[in-house]
Amino acid sequence: MVVTEEKSRILLVEDDPHLGLLVKDILVEAGFLVRLCTDGAQALEAIRQSKIDLGVLDVMLPGDNGFSLAEKIRSVYPSIPFLFVTARSLKEDKLKGYALGAVDYISKPFDEEILLCKIRAILNRFDQLSGDVPRQHIFQLGSFEFNYEAHSLTHGDDSMRLTEKENEVLYLLVSNLNKVVRRDEAVERIYGKRDYFLGRSFDVFISKIRKYLSPDPSLKIENVYRVGFILTAEGS
Repeated sequence: MVVTEEKSRILLVEDDPHLGLLVKDILVEAGFLVRLCTDGAQALEAIRQSKIDLGVLDVMLPGDNGFSLAEKIRSVYPSIPFLFVTARSLKEDKLKGYALGAVDYISKPFDEEILLCKIRAILNRFDQLSGDVPRQHIFQLGSFEFNYEAHSLTHGDDSMRLTEKENEVLYLLVSNLNKVVRRDEAVERIYGKRDYFLGRSFDVFISKIRKYLSPDPSLKIENVYRVGFILTAEGS
C-alpha cells in the first residue's frame, strides 16, 4: 500500500541486522522508502546524502547511542522528527528522549501495526504543521527577531538555530502573544496527544525558551497556575 504519491523517506537505525531487515521490509511493504543503518556514523552520512522525513532510532547502538545520535541530528538538521525504539521503559530514558525532541517512543517487542500507526501519525502531523503555518514568517519580538521558517532566533549580532520542538513551541507562544496558552492543549498541538512525559518535555522547552529570551527584560514567559503559560511583551 502506498502511503502518499511521493513516498516518505524513513531513516531506520538498528544495530541488530535481523530485526533491522525485518522492520525495513515492514516499512517498504507499507509504501515507505527506507534507509537502514547500523550505527550513528552511517546514519549521519545517510542524512547528508538524501532528504529524510522521519528517523526511527534504536536507543542501544554501538558507539554513539540513540540519544547521542539524536543530539547530533538535531544540531544540524533540526526539522527532522524522530521516534525512539527501545528495549527499556525507564522513566528517565523517556524524559531524556523527549527533552532531546523525540516525538514518540515505541518499546521492544512491538506490534508492526502500532509502529506503522505511530509513523503515519507523526508524518501526518508534521505535514499539517508545515501546511498550517505561513512560510517565511518573521516576527519582531522585543529586541529579538524570530524567523519561523529558518528556525532562527536573532538578538543583535547573535543568532541561534532552534530545534524543531523549540521552533514550534516558540511559534505557539508568539502567535498567542499576551494570551494564555493552555498547557494541555499546547502539548496536544505540539506532540499530537496528551501524556505525562510529553507534558514534562513541553515544560523543559518552555524553560529553554525563557532562557533564550532572558537578554530582553521586556519579554516574559509566565506560568498561569494550573492553566498554562503566557508570553508577554511590554509595549505590545
